[in-house]
Amino acid sequence: MLTESNSDGAAVLDDRLIRGAPMNKHSTFWKGADVLIFNSYRWWMTDDKIQILNSRTGFLGKRQGICLHVIPAGRVGFVRKTIECKESRIGKKPIEVPSNVTLTLEEQFIKAKGPLGELSLNYPGEVKVVKEESGKLRVSKTVETKRANQMHGLFRTLTDNIIVGVSKGFDKKLQLVGVGYRAAVEGKDLVMNLGFSHPVRMAVPEGLKVKVEENTRIIVSGYDKSEIGQFAASIKKWRPPEPYKGKGIRYADEVVRRKEGKAGKKK
Repeated sequence: MLTESNSDGAAVLDDRLIRGAPMNKHSTFWKGADVLIFNSYRWWMTDDKIQILNSRTGFLGKRQGICLHVIPAGRVGFVRKTIECKESRIGKKPIEVPSNVTLTLEEQFIKAKGPLGELSLNYPGEVKVVKEESGKLRVSKTVETKRANQMHGLFRTLTDNIIVGVSKGFDKKLQLVGVGYRAAVEGKDLVMNLGFSHPVRMAVPEGLKVKVEENTRIIVSGYDKSEIGQFAASIKKWRPPEPYKGKGIRYADEVVRRKEGKAGKKK
């Protein structure tokens, strides 16, 4: 088992090549290693003792006549430094709660009810949500782990989405680009002509509203942001924009990267 050092040199030990490279690349594999390299020293671990050799000698082994200095392994110590993870910039932001939203907090569960609907959210054990005296919500970590750091910003955003969703709502706009491409709402269905031999008919999910403007602009609205995004993605999936002429269904704010077509034959 080999680890690497800041040295660019290489040495051979019992027909084994020891290479030099940045130390931080393989430092996680020190456990169980028989050769450790730290900057200008090579540490050769044998049972309960460590033999320290200067790397300037170039090669290791008795054949080179190197004098080995043996010290008890107990005198060799490792310093462990605890690094505190930075708090998420998104996660530490407070969440404004409008006056027309009613909240229900029960340990790791929150339910928000507003003029547009009702949404709820369950929190994992790594984070918690509390309501401050000012009326704002704040999501915080309960433990200092990597997963807690990941969940912190995520569940702050999800909490804000349900608050904004039941009070103001969200919408997603799509654009149809192509000759003969058009859409219309028929009852509770969205019907689209996309160049197939038959029109595409999609049922609008409960809780969502679909509006079509000028036959080519589709607006999906509702109070659940995830449901809006999922239905909009399902619409786009029927005709993703192609890169040559840009034909297809795209989001209103989407930039389609175009490719250059084949060049004509040179004369």
